[in-house]
Amino acid sequence: MLFASIFIQAATNMFNEYFDYKRGLDDENMVGIAGAIVRDGMTPGTVLKFAWTCIGIAVALGIYICVASSWWVAVVGVCCMIVAYFYSAGSRPLAYTPVGELASAVCMGPGIVLLAFFVQTHTINARAALLSLPIGLLIGLILLANNLRDLDQDKAGGRRTLAIVLGRRYARVVFAGALALTYVSIAALVISETLTPWALIAWITIPSSISIVKMYYTHTEPQKLHKAVKGTANLLFHFGMLMFAGIIISLL
Repeated sequence: MLFASIFIQAATNMFNEYFDYKRGLDDENMVGIAGAIVRDGMTPGTVLKFAWTCIGIAVALGIYICVASSWWVAVVGVCCMIVAYFYSAGSRPLAYTPVGELASAVCMGPGIVLLAFFVQTHTINARAALLSLPIGLLIGLILLANNLRDLDQDKAGGRRTLAIVLGRRYARVVFAGALALTYVSIAALVISETLTPWALIAWITIPSSISIVKMYYTHTEPQKLHKAVKGTANLLFHFGMLMFAGIIISLL
């Protein structure tokens, strides 16, 4: 399940790089982790082949997972792969609309978390669904962070991302508000006894969140905001690992 998720994510990134290049959105001056084509000399066809190879491996792993659990997993898995492709492909890619963050948050938050939970337990419950929500929020915020950084370039390229629709001022408010909601949700889960107080160790990441928000309110240049995008991705990792650690400690 872990490797299937990684391969789907890798394919999503490669599709995104390929189609952004084909639409002329990416060039050698862009800021971000994508750049295998415009900076590193890899051909678009090679990137596309690697993307489909990753999808093929994910499908093979998915068949094994289905045999070991349930064929209902295939339904969710196929939906995730469709989103992975049409996030960047098609006449109106999800990445070019205001719902790109929502699609990523749902598929890679509750979608993958609950799928992994079901594969291990053969059931789904409310507790697992609730625990997936803060993770989904942070995943959506990685995309919003990226789109805030690239707002001017995306607007010139014809995108209509959430950051563009809201404008920089209100997009920053949504970003900061959703980050705050992530920490409030952990407190709510503790108060409702869905989680034990050990889960509050995830609050250790609050200073990092404040630092990231300050960057977006201080800078607008993509070069300076790239650190904030990476910081948001790191925040997801640290937050998730600390929440996981809190759950494990509560079981000891």
